[in-house]
Amino acid sequence: MSDQPQSMKPETAEGTQMVTAMVRLRGALQEVRLPLEMPGIEQERSSQREMVDQLEDYVIPRLMTIDAPLLAVVGGSTGAGKSTLVNSLVGHKVTQPGVLRPTTRSPVLVHNPADARWFGHDRLLPELERVNRQTDDPDALQLVPTDAVPIGLAILDAPDIDSVVAANRTLAAQLLAAADLWLFVTSAARYADQVPWDFLRQAAERSAAVAIVLDRTPPDAVETVSTHLARMLASRGLKDSPLFVVHEGPVSEEGLLEAEAVAEIRSWLDALAEDADARSAVVRQTLDGAIRTLARRTHAVADAATEQVDAVRRLREDANAAYDQAVKAVSEASADGTLLRGEVLARWQEFVGTGELLKSLETRVGWLRDRLVNVVKGKPQQAERVTVAVESGLETLILEHAEAAAERAEASWRSFAPGHALLADAGEDLGRASRDFRRRAERAVRDWQSDVLEMVRTEGADKRTTARFLAFGVNGLSVALMVVVFAHTAGVTGAEAGIAGGSAVIGQKLLEAVFGDQAVRTLAERARRDLELKVADLLDAERRRYLDLLDSLQVSPEVPDKLRAASRRIDDLRFAAKPREGMQA
Repeated sequence: MSDQPQSMKPETAEGTQMVTAMVRLRGALQEVRLPLEMPGIEQERSSQREMVDQLEDYVIPRLMTIDAPLLAVVGGSTGAGKSTLVNSLVGHKVTQPGVLRPTTRSPVLVHNPADARWFGHDRLLPELERVNRQTDDPDALQLVPTDAVPIGLAILDAPDIDSVVAANRTLAAQLLAAADLWLFVTSAARYADQVPWDFLRQAAERSAAVAIVLDRTPPDAVETVSTHLARMLASRGLKDSPLFVVHEGPVSEEGLLEAEAVAEIRSWLDALAEDADARSAVVRQTLDGAIRTLARRTHAVADAATEQVDAVRRLREDANAAYDQAVKAVSEASADGTLLRGEVLARWQEFVGTGELLKSLETRVGWLRDRLVNVVKGKPQQAERVTVAVESGLETLILEHAEAAAERAEASWRSFAPGHALLADAGEDLGRASRDFRRRAERAVRDWQSDVLEMVRTEGADKRTTARFLAFGVNGLSVALMVVVFAHTAGVTGAEAGIAGGSAVIGQKLLEAVFGDQAVRTLAERARRDLELKVADLLDAERRRYLDLLDSLQVSPEVPDKLRAASRRIDDLRFAAKPREGMQA
């Protein structure tokens, strides 16, 4: 093997760089997630799996063990005579032909005993268990050492590529992708079947080394069938592939064809095994073709990954927009006087005796603070009624907008095919607020009211014995602060504006009578921010139902660029190696 071209040697800098590049490509492919249902996505999922398998089963192991024996995989249609051909080439039975169809059994690899070291778990199909006995386990690889196979060559009998058993078809495709040389076995009756030609087309696209065996051919049909088959091969880019014809003939009790029936094939394989340059050329042709094809196919997978990233981004933006709108709506409605109507307004008026007080505000604002203690009619239980009304109004407002946000987010997702499929698999109705949302909203509102109460209590720590503080009480001053918060922007119009604004002014004057102007502004702003934070937390938890679903897909925005960079690196190394190979040739 000393005449192996240096550019192919894994211990060279170029060889090491290529191995590293292929390992990085495999890592990037394994990071790809294509979970969203989009047009053509199943094909790209299949392509991704095939590429990872070929990297692990063939390209990386072959690059790392470039001097390993040439692996000829014998594949073809059901009943083409693959196992009989393998046994006949070896000269004795090493693989069991299927009697009943479909036949489920493990692949059989026949090799010279001197080459046994090349076929450990790190060399070929690492996920298959190595066994030295006959088995029907498709997850095992039967290793059969025999001196009948020359050093430098190994022959693998694969399952049928058109088997009705899906596992057989998958394994057959995996084995063929791991071959240095594919011995495609067909028959006069099956050579035009579509499935084998799909495999042959893929082999031609990646410049894999292929030899065709036309098996079980009656003498009077040899010329007609072989001529037609040769034309089909030429039209599909395989005109240089050797074509061997095995005439129909007797089979021995051991299941072997006569030696002369397979002599031409055996002679050709022996010549490959003996000629290091010829063997190297086959390996280089298939390996280079596989690497080139992997680099090319990577871009299609990268494009599919980009579409997934874009789809996830769109779905995320739709969900965020729905809940951002809800947060904004609650914020506005809890600050523009909207809440100062209905039950809240009625209970507040009971507490402050608005009729008399509003008249005072309109005509005698200048001396209002000195009169407030005598004007306010409210009792502690009336302040509590305001608190309850505020709690109910806030809860209803928050729940209403949580439901609206869920409906908007769901509607936008349903209008987009990937989102529609995600919703179907979500396991819950995302178009409604969570079942426990009302309970969480109630707790958040009560917590906010408790915080407001504590703010007032803390701010009035040194005023608790004053007549004004005692007159209003902590509860009364707390509900006054809530009312001020709810008319923060005085955004309502018409008659309601006067009522809401007047209510807020009353609340503010009550507070200023106890704490002073600046303290009231500070308290109102703190209470306002605290309410906005609690509402945002509530709705963000609802938003997370959508975002967590997207996060669980593990679609990374960086992966497409990693894939493209890995592909470019492989192409750069390939092109850099071409001049050196040309000079050595």
